[in-house]
Amino acid sequence: MQLEKIASSFRIDGCPVSCQEFGSGHINYTVKVLTDSGNEYVLQRINKFVFKDPVRLMDNVGSVTDFLRTRVEDPRMALHFISTHDGKFYFLDEDEEYWRMYDFIGGFCLDAPESEEDFYQSAIAFGRFQHMLSDFPAHTLFETIPEFHNTVDRYRQLRESIAADACGRLAGVKEDIAFMLDREELACRLQKLRESGELPLRVTHNDTKLNNVLLEKDTRKALCVLDLDTVMPGLSLYDFGDSIRFGAATAAEDEPDISKMSMDLHLFEVYTRGYLEAATALTDREVELLPLGAFVITLELATRFMKDYLDGDVYFKVAYPEHNLVRARAQMKLAADMQSKFDEMNRIVAQVAAEVRK
Repeated sequence: MQLEKIASSFRIDGCPVSCQEFGSGHINYTVKVLTDSGNEYVLQRINKFVFKDPVRLMDNVGSVTDFLRTRVEDPRMALHFISTHDGKFYFLDEDEEYWRMYDFIGGFCLDAPESEEDFYQSAIAFGRFQHMLSDFPAHTLFETIPEFHNTVDRYRQLRESIAADACGRLAGVKEDIAFMLDREELACRLQKLRESGELPLRVTHNDTKLNNVLLEKDTRKALCVLDLDTVMPGLSLYDFGDSIRFGAATAAEDEPDISKMSMDLHLFEVYTRGYLEAATALTDREVELLPLGAFVITLELATRFMKDYLDGDVYFKVAYPEHNLVRARAQMKLAADMQSKFDEMNRIVAQVAAEVRK
């Protein structure tokens, strides 16, 4: 089916005059659409091999973005998904491919911060996202990836892979496994607090990297959060923790020389300040546990890399045979560094919270 015909299935202003491939994403096929009225839209084909239930995914995305649009001061601060002529947030073509469309918002994204201000702005974006959705009924959302941050279950899966030792790799990683198992109780603490109800269920983004924040061209201020495919119910600490894991680390996620890997306390403070300035609806308990959130998400990812290494690299794409092991060890080093800095991280959170939560 022609792209112009697919685009015309949505309630857009004007008729499509051009459809050009757009962006650098690796999951969904993306096209920028221009109409004869001068309006611009983004048309995407949802990757149904990655996202098994596109209909429920778009139920999540549609309900969350509709809710956000009632809370924003500037319409550019929330994605606006366009419905089809029959009122759906997706279009199913004759090849049974799922498509969606939203307004194009001028701006730019960064793969890595070019300044501390860029990192701070990402904190503002994700903190504001959390704040605006603080009274959204998170339990009504579909779990796009079931048990995604259930660390208790992640450890169960790791133990199964240890027991199976499908590729005979266990002998070379026993010290690494011991490191993970020694910290299992601490790593599983947030999940248990979630199950007990001590921590509130929130709408979480689950991919809180800088490249999912749209920045305004002239001011470089945060406009809105992008890529809502993994929006699910969870803990605010997951999103905060993943931002720190990715943005405050001193080395790449797969750095082979783990001596280069640590957490930058100054960047931790920069992000914490922006996040708490914007996410004003967090409970005191959530704020107190922010450092633990960073540790838990980092170690959880390490267990996932290690499981995949033991299983024979069946989940994560690898560039060489030891890639998942290198990733796991880099994340373990980062988690260990965070653990050694808990006192300082707690001090920073308490100080920043006292200054911005008056």
